[in-house]
Amino acid sequence: MPRQVVFIMTDTTRKDMLGCYGNEKMKTPHLDKMAEGGIRYTQAYTTQPVCGPARSAIFTGTFPHSNGVVTNCVPLGQNVKTIGQRLSDKGIRCAYTGKWHLDGGDYFGNGICPEGWDDEYWYDMHRYLLELSEEDRVRSRQSKTAFDEDWDETMTYAHRVSNKALSFLDAHKDEDFFLSVSYDEPHGPFICPPPFNTMYEDFAFEDNPTFHDTLEDKPLLQRLWAGDDLHKDPSELHRSSMMLSLFLGCNSFVDQEIGRVLDKIACVSPDALVIFTSDHGDMLGSHRLQTKNACFYKEITNIPLLIKAGRGTASNRGAVVDYPASHIDVSPTILDYFGLEVPPVMEGRSMLSQIEDPRVRINELVFCEFTRYEIDHDGFGGLQMMRSVTDGRWKLTINLMDTDELYDLENDQHEVKNMINVSKAGKVRDKLHDELLKHMDETRDLYRGYQWAVRPWRKDKTPSWQNSGFTRQRDGDGYEERQWDYDTGLPMVEAVRDKKLYDVKK
Repeated sequence: MPRQVVFIMTDTTRKDMLGCYGNEKMKTPHLDKMAEGGIRYTQAYTTQPVCGPARSAIFTGTFPHSNGVVTNCVPLGQNVKTIGQRLSDKGIRCAYTGKWHLDGGDYFGNGICPEGWDDEYWYDMHRYLLELSEEDRVRSRQSKTAFDEDWDETMTYAHRVSNKALSFLDAHKDEDFFLSVSYDEPHGPFICPPPFNTMYEDFAFEDNPTFHDTLEDKPLLQRLWAGDDLHKDPSELHRSSMMLSLFLGCNSFVDQEIGRVLDKIACVSPDALVIFTSDHGDMLGSHRLQTKNACFYKEITNIPLLIKAGRGTASNRGAVVDYPASHIDVSPTILDYFGLEVPPVMEGRSMLSQIEDPRVRINELVFCEFTRYEIDHDGFGGLQMMRSVTDGRWKLTINLMDTDELYDLENDQHEVKNMINVSKAGKVRDKLHDELLKHMDETRDLYRGYQWAVRPWRKDKTPSWQNSGFTRQRDGDGYEERQWDYDTGLPMVEAVRDKKLYDVKK
């Protein structure tokens, strides 16, 4: 029996935009059905709530600070390998159809199929736009096009991405393969045909404490980000609007397109491992914020994650996993599924044992980060250095140039009360802080330094020029020869070792 994996991703789908996560007003029958036959994760997190950085971690198994994509519109590092390269080099057919956002170009991509993927099925947004007239290219970027009678589903990017996926599945159903299907929808401009373009007219999210958050004890960056919404009446932050209606309608539309792919998988590759997720969410007025940026709030970081292991077993059909999970584990899991070694350079771990038995816990902690929204823009807060960690109960965020945050998810599920300076939470806060600093060291975080350790509330930490004091060279990735040791000129024995200091005056 061939080994086959289909990875499906949307852009900007919040967890509460799927019916299977408890919001009965959301019409997503195909993904809900997938959840019924597989595993639904309640505490899965993106590594950075921005399109490019999030994708960089998914497809390389390394954090944005390691692979170079710390912001939108910058490319992967030259020596960073994607899961497509690793699998195709082992003779496994790999295809990618949909939004890529990792070539360092503009929003649409450059139309060039990267190494490791089958060019016949490569279909980034650049190639989609080339199929349209100049007039239709402009229309494809306007939300009002959703109401044009001549713009039916066949004109949408989602439909054409699905078509590519269906073609691949028919052609390669008897082979080992990895297929990635990456929709831009429901990301703006939210174009969707009837009945989806009016499906959520007059819909409004129910009131909750996040819309009443004054941000008084929160980072300045959040108050600046809120702008005029900081002083609006909470009812204004969760009211109905045409754009919200289209956004949610587009979400239901892409569910229909995903359903086309899921139906084909059931027909030609019923034993395939199928994974669904989204790169990040959208604040949609929660905490008086819109879109996404430097924060660890659940609305943009706690993303949907569904995994269906073929026909499934009694233990993993309709299962729910409440343990922390992370996008960083996707590539290691896929390698493991194909029986391939996970290289040391990857910073996640395989979830395969958990997929087989959802009672297994893979992660005690998961991590998130932020550096910049997009290199093309002066705004969106510019540089915002953030590192975060959660154990599923508590969330700690270090905002390097701003106020830090700590939330008790058990007693404050809406993340309104910042407990960073609450003494009774000091023990758990400091423990998470130590784990976060350790993670930054172990992943060779480009921006690690004493500034992350010495915080106003951490009285036992003092500045140290040497920080942890170790040398940490890049470990094996399966492609490069082992790096050489500065002190011997020979291949290093250990990647992590004490740093020798030199003083020419002695």
